[in-house]
Amino acid sequence: MHAVIRSYSGSGAKELFELMETRKDEVESVIGVVTGFVSYTAVQTDDGGISVTICQDKAGTDESVEAARNWIAENAADLDTAAPSVSEGSVIVHLS
Repeated sequence: MHAVIRSYSGSGAKELFELMETRKDEVESVIGVVTGFVSYTAVQTDDGGISVTICQDKAGTDESVEAARNWIAENAADLDTAAPSVSEGSVIVHLS
């Protein structure tokens, strides 16, 4: 399995996560159909938030990054949110 962590902070980040919370079903439908999808978690922090997507392989997490980028462009462009910091790698332990 492969994971990608997107960390959003700065201008518009807090508002982005507030929007994601109000449109939770839509966010789930965009990320949940990614090829090889395993799990998704979004966490709101004091200054924005992080999301963690786990897929069967890197192709799936790459697809999730693109899907997230497109959703933000289509639904939250007015928030002027900076691009996230992205970390990714192979999953060594996954509990659910």
